[in-house]
Amino acid sequence: MRLLQVAVPVGKRDRVESVLADAEAEYFLTEETSRRDYAALVFVPTEPENVESLVEELRDAGVQRKGYITVGKLETVLSDKFERQRHGRPTDEDAIEETNGRIAREELRARAREVASVTPNYVVFTVLSTIIATAGLLTNSAAVVVGSMVIAPLIGPAIAASVGSIFDDEDLFRTSVRAQFVGLLVAVGSAAAFAGLLRATFLPHADIRLIQQVAERINPGGLALVVALGAGVAGAMSLTSTTSVALVGVAIAVALIPPAATVGLGIAYGDVTAAVSAAILVLVNVLSINVASLATLWVQGYRPEHWYAEESARRAVVRRAVLLVAAVLVLSSALAVTTVNISENAEFERTVADIASETDARVLSVDVSYRTELFLRHPSAVTVRTVGGSANAADALRERIVARTEQDVTVVVIREDGDVSTARQLGSPTANGVGRSPATSAGSGLGGPRLPVGAA
Repeated sequence: MRLLQVAVPVGKRDRVESVLADAEAEYFLTEETSRRDYAALVFVPTEPENVESLVEELRDAGVQRKGYITVGKLETVLSDKFERQRHGRPTDEDAIEETNGRIAREELRARAREVASVTPNYVVFTVLSTIIATAGLLTNSAAVVVGSMVIAPLIGPAIAASVGSIFDDEDLFRTSVRAQFVGLLVAVGSAAAFAGLLRATFLPHADIRLIQQVAERINPGGLALVVALGAGVAGAMSLTSTTSVALVGVAIAVALIPPAATVGLGIAYGDVTAAVSAAILVLVNVLSINVASLATLWVQGYRPEHWYAEESARRAVVRRAVLLVAAVLVLSSALAVTTVNISENAEFERTVADIASETDARVLSVDVSYRTELFLRHPSAVTVRTVGGSANAADALRERIVARTEQDVTVVVIREDGDVSTARQLGSPTANGVGRSPATSAGSGLGGPRLPVGAA
């Protein structure tokens, strides 16, 4: 519930009481004795969906010009009489349909202003969240990466920018956009600094592309766009309702913190491909979140409080929405390419598993390694672990893989007795009997557990 406190200017008391009576609102009025320009102070407990219509009526009554209206949360009303009146009062279906159960525009704007600015806490929590995410990426721990998102504060500016556009509030819009830019810059910078420290001390030779959690951000598929759009819708709805903003903020952080940390990793390890690929994902996600939240607020019916500002707000919303959608479509072309590439790699893995199962040996597992380029991953090596089989199994297996898939890869066959045979791809130095298999990443080209034959 909400509690309206209305300082009624001298000469407006009768009009205010008439407004509240017409709305069938329960209210409490006290005389003003401070000898200022107020006649009374009114307290109005009401439902959130009724606030906007009450505030508009009170504003039309002239309260805002010489008095003031405050809106606060009301946790509990301990009154049997009030509860009977509240539940026995006819429901204002028109008001509920008009507001869709959302909070008043004044309350939404106040919420947005609270979370739109760059504050010390905003910077500190962004740094902490990104450092934890970077550690999770390097240790390939999905649990740590998810945990880092809980403390990320990025939901505020992302949604507040849309609030500024809807209400034609340029100051709020610019402040929010600046906060988003600063937040992402801080995230990338802190990840790069932390990863650089680790590279100089504990992890000097880490190949970040072979880490599953990192590879997922370097080569994302089209579903990454769905995640960002869903996060934008959820974020906007959480700000306009009583849903926990902090809880929904995790969805925003999912789309921003891990990719930003991956950009920092790419910078720290000098991997331009990784940094650029993850940076494009960050841009796609942040733009998608903004356009989704903007559309959500508009569909919910939020408009400026004055009719003469609606046309200006509409033009601003349309202009920004068109620019955002165009930018998302251009950048998402990279995600489309990656999605096709992931599908092709998954088909390659299934084919290799089928070919391996056709040999006379009992196959324990099949691993596929990839070389990463901008937006794309290409198979480079196949490692097969078997029980039994001939000594030159790698050569025969490689010939069949190349013939069926037209992919020239190195094939390593490791038998249970420890013997290893290798058939190198063309252009690679010829060698047999190597003692270790190449680093691997399987599972639709994104890394993960070994692929047992028949599991595909």
